[in-house]
Amino acid sequence: MSRDTTASLPTGSGRRDFLAAASVVLSGGLAGCSGVFAAEGNQVNIAGSSTVFPVTEAIASAFSEENPTVNISMSKTGTGGGFGNFFCAGRTDINNASREIADAEVEQCGDSNVTPIEFTVATDALTVVMNPDADWADCLTVEQLREIWRADGAERWSDIDEEWPDEEFELYGAATTSGTFDYFNEAVLGEELNHRSDYYGTERDRTIVQGVRGSEVAMGYFGFAYYSENPDSIKAVSIDNGDGCVEPSIETAMSGEYTPLSRPLFIYVAKESLTEPAVRDFVRFYIEQAATDVVSEVGYVPITEDQRDENLEKLETAIEEVTE
Repeated sequence: MSRDTTASLPTGSGRRDFLAAASVVLSGGLAGCSGVFAAEGNQVNIAGSSTVFPVTEAIASAFSEENPTVNISMSKTGTGGGFGNFFCAGRTDINNASREIADAEVEQCGDSNVTPIEFTVATDALTVVMNPDADWADCLTVEQLREIWRADGAERWSDIDEEWPDEEFELYGAATTSGTFDYFNEAVLGEELNHRSDYYGTERDRTIVQGVRGSEVAMGYFGFAYYSENPDSIKAVSIDNGDGCVEPSIETAMSGEYTPLSRPLFIYVAKESLTEPAVRDFVRFYIEQAATDVVSEVGYVPITEDQRDENLEKLETAIEEVTE
């Protein structure tokens, strides 16, 4: 079975493009590799959220520079896909997650003797994006956003405002296996409404960028990091939750102004994998880096020093329990 490592990857945007392409291969390859990584002992295997992926990618690259003998394999599977198909099945050490683990996933992990440990690693400003030429909508209320994205809701821009184009929406968003989908559903639609199904759902955030860039009537949503990579080709829509229009940004997410679309981001570590020195070292390094500018350079808000210290204390306690 072939694997890719970050140790030999190019730097900068070339590294990100390479990893994004490699993740597709890994996503398919992981399914038949249960148990291989743990046996080798010098492998850290990660799946899960495409939103958290850029943070993990950046930190993994820095870790590999200091630890070139450790292989780090990463795959974008969506939060739910990562939990259900890999992490809770005992096939990965770490799951990137843009939402908290669900009760059913905890139960599945338990059935496979996997104990998930949660670490908050960043804050995201989930971002609604449109084509720059769509000058009729620079700010949307939560109610308008809800009407656009709910099942059996509006079909055309003019349904939202009669002065807007009499054109059907072209919508791009997260796949149903994504934590971004779950969070958007909860924050915008609530418990009473369902997310519409007639949209293009994908884990490939760059596909959303391409779709929105290519159509004046398109809209999409994803993590802020993907908008921050493309500010000249798509525009971020401000959100009015009742207190006026607020732009998504690191600053507004940090201050708590950007509601209801600011959210914590996580990694989940299999406690059993902490018996492996490579996993222990990587997770410790990850937590330390999550409180630095590495995270803000990606486009998210770093954790505080207090959060870092709490995470490290939780990690060291877990390590002691599995290595006694």
